[in-house]
Amino acid sequence: MKETKLWVLVIGVLLVVAASAYFLISAVVSMTQNVSEAADRAVQPVDDVAEMTGSLATQMAQVLNPTPTILPDPMTVIHDVRSLARLETIEYSIEKVIKADSGQQELWILFGDKLIFVAHGNVIAGVDLAKLSPEDLWVDAGALYVRLPEPEVFVATLDNDKSYVYDRDTGIFTKGNVDLETLARQAAEDEIEKAALEDGILDQARTNAEYYLLRLFQTLGYPQVIFVDE
Repeated sequence: MKETKLWVLVIGVLLVVAASAYFLISAVVSMTQNVSEAADRAVQPVDDVAEMTGSLATQMAQVLNPTPTILPDPMTVIHDVRSLARLETIEYSIEKVIKADSGQQELWILFGDKLIFVAHGNVIAGVDLAKLSPEDLWVDAGALYVRLPEPEVFVATLDNDKSYVYDRDTGIFTKGNVDLETLARQAAEDEIEKAALEDGILDQARTNAEYYLLRLFQTLGYPQVIFVDE
């Protein structure tokens, strides 16, 4: 009988301890959840402010640096159409640095404007076969004689994707000459063509033309082809 009462007492104590532990753990879990929710509520306004600030900065950047809008006119006017027989035989890719300035030297610091323009351009040369007449081709003693037109420059233009203004400096009381970059680009085209001519692009264009036409005429059945300059 005494042993039975002892076991009942032990079981009762264990039940009380288990119940106390359960309520203690539940209270801790509930407190942790409340603290986490409070932290989330405290962080949320900070996130909202950061998001709003970032959005405002993006909008200000778009206002201060708007994306250019290009709207080509739907009307196209074709002024001239010509048939060409140009044999392009050589192309030069050239880089040229152009310095341009405007304004009186004495008052440059007040009203002057200068820039450095890095120009990338292409020059294409060859011979215009449309200028080849029947009198420029004749056969003598089994050989084909050919008098080619003078080589010429067909294209001398800037590569706008690679050309850029490296530096520009204006006086205190001026916003700069609006035509200065245009003038620099025009000068760059002239200088690029001049550099190609000085390097002998026309001589190389003639040599390449003779080489290509030699193979063509030999394919047509003329084993001996002689180019003349007369």
